[in-house]
Amino acid sequence: MQITYAFRGTITVFYDCRLFRYFVPGEKQKRRHMSKIKDIPPEERPCEKCFLKGPEALTDSELLSVILRTGTGGMNVLELANQIMALDGSHSLLSVMHLTKEQLMEIRGIGKVKSVQLLCICELVKRITRQNAAPSLKFDSPALIARYYMESMRHLEQEHLVVLFLDTKCHLRKETYISKGTVNQSFLSPREIFIEALRCNAVNIVLIHNHPSGDCTPSREDILSTEKIIKAGKLIGIFVIDHIIIGDNNYSSMKELSLMKG
Repeated sequence: MQITYAFRGTITVFYDCRLFRYFVPGEKQKRRHMSKIKDIPPEERPCEKCFLKGPEALTDSELLSVILRTGTGGMNVLELANQIMALDGSHSLLSVMHLTKEQLMEIRGIGKVKSVQLLCICELVKRITRQNAAPSLKFDSPALIARYYMESMRHLEQEHLVVLFLDTKCHLRKETYISKGTVNQSFLSPREIFIEALRCNAVNIVLIHNHPSGDCTPSREDILSTEKIIKAGKLIGIFVIDHIIIGDNNYSSMKELSLMKG
């Protein structure tokens, strides 16, 4: 004789004078079970999928998970990657570019090593983008200069000033990060700029700075500071040929806007 009944996820069977109980996992237990990356079919695991099909076959979260390598308790590496990309609501790889070391380490499962890995990947992206634009580049085109510096400056949370020191043919002799200001201001020192220009025998210079707000419109302070530097340069025969402001994937050239007075 067999009697079977179920109660709260347990199936009880009475058969041949013996009692058998079987546990049936519910949805919560199934989700917990599937939280391990080893429970995903081998051909769908990010690393194996990349090896078999190439990195272009991976989704954004899968690419990020390959860099992260491991998840944390109760969260596999794919879930961790998705959580990182969703921090600003965009669920985009671009969101990772905005994250600081401190913000990364606030995420459960991201410690010192993983935060450094992510920061280094972001820096690699910026440098590769710039190096692709660099060969035989003459720094006399605002569009080309903006493209060269866009990825390295558009995500900065504070204002940074970069000065390009150029020869007579506008080839780059040296680039220098002069100052790092607050969100609302960057301090331009003509003395500091022209001491460096004389050291590297520059004839022309280009100023570049970012607006953390993403709006590349020159402010009144930008215009006044540029005029001061232009006047100082003329006294020693060094010419400021442009001041480019980097926004969020946009830029403005004070030369193109006819704001280069002094």
